[in-house]
Amino acid sequence: MADGSAALRTVKTTCAYCGVGCGVAGAVGEGRSVLITGDAAHPANLGRLCSKGSALGATVGLEGRLLEPTINGKSANWHEATALVARRFKETIARHGPDSVAFYVSGQLLTEDYYVANKLMKGFIGSGNIDTNSRLCMASAVAAHKQAFGADLVPGCYEDLELADLVVFSGHNAAWTHPVLFRRMEQARARGQKHVVIDPRRTDTAEGADLHLAIAPQSDVRLWNGLLADLVRRGAIDRDYIASHVNGFEQVTAALVESDQSLSAVAADCGVAIEDLRTFYDLFAANARTVSLFSMGANQSAQGVAKGLAIINAHLATGRIGKPGACPFSITGQPNAMGGRETGGMANTLAGHMDFSPEDRDRVARFWGAPDTTRAPGLKAVEMFEAVRDGRIKAIWVMATNPAVSLPASGAVRDALAACPFVVVSDCVETDTTAFAHVKLPALAWGEKDGTVTNSERRISRQRALFPPPGQARADWKIMADVATAMGFDGFGWASNAAVFREWARLTAYENRDRFLSLAGLSALTPSAYGELLPVQWPIGVDGEGTPRLFVDGRFQTPDRRARMVPVLPKGPAELTSAAFPMSLNTGRIRDQWHTMTRTGLAPDLCRHAPEPYVEIHPEDAEALGLKDGALARVSTARAEAVAVAKVSDRQRRGSLFMPMHWTDAFAPSGRANALVEPRVDPTSGQPEFKHTPARVRPYRETWKGFFLSRSALMSPLGADLVWRRIPQDACQQYEFAGRGDVAERDVLRKALTKRLAGELVTYEDAATGARREAWVEGDQLVAVLYMTTTGRLPSRDWLVDLFQADLTAEARSALLFGRPPGGPVDKGPMVCACLKVGAKAVTAAIAAGADTADAVGAATGAGSNCGSCRPEIARMINAFLVTPKEPVRAD
Repeated sequence: MADGSAALRTVKTTCAYCGVGCGVAGAVGEGRSVLITGDAAHPANLGRLCSKGSALGATVGLEGRLLEPTINGKSANWHEATALVARRFKETIARHGPDSVAFYVSGQLLTEDYYVANKLMKGFIGSGNIDTNSRLCMASAVAAHKQAFGADLVPGCYEDLELADLVVFSGHNAAWTHPVLFRRMEQARARGQKHVVIDPRRTDTAEGADLHLAIAPQSDVRLWNGLLADLVRRGAIDRDYIASHVNGFEQVTAALVESDQSLSAVAADCGVAIEDLRTFYDLFAANARTVSLFSMGANQSAQGVAKGLAIINAHLATGRIGKPGACPFSITGQPNAMGGRETGGMANTLAGHMDFSPEDRDRVARFWGAPDTTRAPGLKAVEMFEAVRDGRIKAIWVMATNPAVSLPASGAVRDALAACPFVVVSDCVETDTTAFAHVKLPALAWGEKDGTVTNSERRISRQRALFPPPGQARADWKIMADVATAMGFDGFGWASNAAVFREWARLTAYENRDRFLSLAGLSALTPSAYGELLPVQWPIGVDGEGTPRLFVDGRFQTPDRRARMVPVLPKGPAELTSAAFPMSLNTGRIRDQWHTMTRTGLAPDLCRHAPEPYVEIHPEDAEALGLKDGALARVSTARAEAVAVAKVSDRQRRGSLFMPMHWTDAFAPSGRANALVEPRVDPTSGQPEFKHTPARVRPYRETWKGFFLSRSALMSPLGADLVWRRIPQDACQQYEFAGRGDVAERDVLRKALTKRLAGELVTYEDAATGARREAWVEGDQLVAVLYMTTTGRLPSRDWLVDLFQADLTAEARSALLFGRPPGGPVDKGPMVCACLKVGAKAVTAAIAAGADTADAVGAATGAGSNCGSCRPEIARMINAFLVTPKEPVRAD
């Protein structure tokens, strides 16, 4: 934090995380200190921030940063690195053609970066081989929008979430993934808004909903088709709207009658109670103001496009689109996934929502002055890395993303990168993917970037730099522009990011007779006006005014201006479970982490709510398998094996497993979830199936376990055969580990951990229990702690972690040997509120003392009073206490 007595420079920018696009005010102090608050004037969040956004100030340090170009691991200057990348790409293209190279880009890029990447690859290299990690998040929604509306158009705005009388969350755990929007809807519930959650898991969003439909995996289309059939039976469709604005209704209803659409049949196929199904259908029929939010739970599927279309069909048939509080709403996962979709970041689109029709392609080519502009789509993400592996792609440039962790079957992705003749990675930090780079290029991080992003409601916001570039780091657009120039291409000589943005805005307006995406009113921005640009939603007219809601007049971007309903048929899982793999593995996100932890992993507070990789399993499944809560479990699929902590919970559907996808080689190499996932994709969108992979799980059965606390992070991994996890703490790094070997394995680990430690060694060993306790002390400072055991229990880590933050007393030194804190145990319990560091013990104590609402708990402890993302968990703890009262709990 900056010194409050000093005058601080406040910069208004946009959050680095999800698609909500929250405004952030950063009060910048000396060095790289910054005080982060929400921007009360920004319409996306009105001053609110979630736990991740609130902790942005803890992530702006230079730990792990790339600060200079490197070639084959050796320092280089920008001229050398740029020249090499340009030469290798030119040579590869000359020998093997333009489709032998590829770019894999990211929703972490700014719109200006995305535009330059797309122009270089599709316009001047002449290949469609540029795709974005948004392919993993929103590609199915894009395809559904294009089929139904004629273009990738999100109809609604955030105001609709407050105006709606019914919100349906389809595969969307908003309480964790979009908590700021969830708070807005939570407030709307006070006036009577109803919530229905469609999700196999009982998430925090589902926990407090009016209705939770825990459907069987891959039964979404069946559920929504059944809804449409029920609306037709009731006469609850809007025939006037259909007659005036919609094609395909008859074909869709004809397809429905080919299967039994009775409530009993749909309920049986979806695995839900018929009463619950009827309640959902009643609610949908009764509430004209309905918003259906769908996110990765629906999109990340081999049937993702069908799911999106089934949701849209229900809205078109009832006229619930283009109206206040009524729309199907695809909610994006990344801060600039929309900006990438707009600029052509996906392999199957051109910039400005144009496609590969001869007319669109020629228009873009004329605007760019690039006659070699590609005439066909390129390879989508999964196909792209398959082409890298089999040698069709011989040079790839990865920008601001970590496919060695995030893509399905990530082990195969690593094999592909290892075999590729030329790999370039431009990023701000070292990642699992940079380990495969022949050339690493240092890019700007969130706190240094300057440009624009587009959020889920089509709102363009400015991202502004808080700090000057560190070391030799450069803007991504500038890195690419310099490479393009070195390759001999004209048209990349922009003087500033404002100039890039103006060109992009002009392209959206160029020969635009029917495209909704237009930034015409921003195409002549001066550098000063660009710098001061306020949040605005496209389409943007020549007067500079934005458009909150699309399709208000019932006109769409199809040739006849009518929306299209598309028949979709339900299918079972693409790969059924078997005796070898009898369970269904679902991967996803958790509340306080982001993607592969390259940013959130720097904030200790964000690592405490879910500190280790875990696998969630139903109690009956766990009992049958001999799995205990908190024990290590081995999760296997046909692709790989991972080890994670078993989390036994009835919030998980029987026969299903859930694993978060965030952990990496730097934090828990044995806990990487996406290595387990089969790379099946939706045939239309190319989006991978992350929600259903046949799997099995069994106990890990370690023979010993331990932990190591150290003031500094280890310089090298602990070994591939050892199960270990790193948990950042405020003043130290915590390593948890377990093994299946003997004393020799433990000795090898001990030597690796302690060979560079200095100071006085305090040690205790008990051969009978295999217990070993060692501590290194230098002066009054604790340097490191190592505890191991083969049969005994390990003590709470909280009190040991706290010892690193103060001078050691004589009593504390003794406690290190005894293995327990002086004055009784100190255990704060699992973290509940990451913002204010409130643990479960304090929350439970407040509940036991009479706090019977989330607000009351907040008043007593502070928990839930900041961003509110922990309020559903607090409510769940209150309900559990009321059902089963417990003895009074002391808050440590």
